[in-house]
Amino acid sequence: MPPQSNAKPSSELAAWKHFCQSLESLGERILEDDFPNQAQDQVEGIAHLAAQVSCWLGWAIPHGDPTTPFFQRTNDLFAQWGGPNQDNVYRCARIDPRRRYRVKGRMNSCEHFAITLRVGFMHMKEWGTKGVISSIDQGISPGSDFEILFGGDGTDPDFFPIPDGVTTLHVREYYIDWQPAEPAHFSIECLDDLPAPPPRTGEALAGQLDFALELIECSILNWNDYLRGHRASGTDNVFSSKQTVAKGLSDARYAFLIWDLGPDEMLLVETDVPCARYWNLQLATLGWFEAVDPIHRITSINQNQAFVGSDGRARFVIAHEDPGVPNWLDTAQHRGGLLTYRWFWPESDPTPTTRVVKRDELHRLLPADTPAVDEAARREDVRARKLHLGWRFRT
Repeated sequence: MPPQSNAKPSSELAAWKHFCQSLESLGERILEDDFPNQAQDQVEGIAHLAAQVSCWLGWAIPHGDPTTPFFQRTNDLFAQWGGPNQDNVYRCARIDPRRRYRVKGRMNSCEHFAITLRVGFMHMKEWGTKGVISSIDQGISPGSDFEILFGGDGTDPDFFPIPDGVTTLHVREYYIDWQPAEPAHFSIECLDDLPAPPPRTGEALAGQLDFALELIECSILNWNDYLRGHRASGTDNVFSSKQTVAKGLSDARYAFLIWDLGPDEMLLVETDVPCARYWNLQLATLGWFEAVDPIHRITSINQNQAFVGSDGRARFVIAHEDPGVPNWLDTAQHRGGLLTYRWFWPESDPTPTTRVVKRDELHRLLPADTPAVDEAARREDVRARKLHLGWRFRT
């Protein structure tokens, strides 16, 4: 038996103990009544907490040095928060406004990307977008090589300035045509000639652990509050009025809806096609704000995937079971969740309507020329989407 010691633990050990004890408390916290609390919800919640630990420890410690940045792929299939767009790949790198950086790569099959210069993340107390660079605005197209320079003192026109307070360079890649093809490659380097940093101290590691814990707690608690706020301010199964996200992308528009459907109910969404560069609809879980299973089910549909009727309107069916028609969004048996309708870079706004229907009512409410989708066709659609995701997230 090791000898007992009354010595005060080192700063890093004390921080680690606090981190682990706080995670235990947070695991108990998400089982309380203000979080989704059905049996399956609780399983998903603990899995979500584990993924958040992996995500934010990675951001706070190995990705914590802006003098040697590397991209962290975040909000992907494996560690989600804040309702990630299923048509996107997200990458983040730590940067410092006092430094100069080069971002370079090759588009391959990526249709478009947006780089935002950010303060923190949306679930943090301090966050915001202070700059946006679009691949389209820069004349960068699929298959192209690119190089973009950031930072400096503002005297070199080849460099995009980094505003004061910015901590993060965030890349959002768009894959609208889900093909099994090579995704974009991105790299980042600091151009300043700097010496190797000194060894990490215990105090520095303790600060990084505390920062990771703050990120985890804010993600878990604030996104649940965000979704509860949406529900409290609206009516289930009805879209809220269109919104922009304060301090987010200025060209982004959203409409949100909390669905609540019994076992034999479906939600029929009808909309004019947005006059916008990009649009989609997708499902997310309550509480954890993750995409509903994007691997084994169809839970998002974008402009390239949607069936549009001969009358120029699109109809989507949110349902627990396959309705046998196009544009089914599969709830994966979640009675409730968030439906997000997004349209970016718009010229005008759509006007979606919704209606809760019974399964045996659906077909008489659809246009007579609505095609049938059989089980084999649905399986093939899921298979093709899996092939694309295997390429998009292959590294």
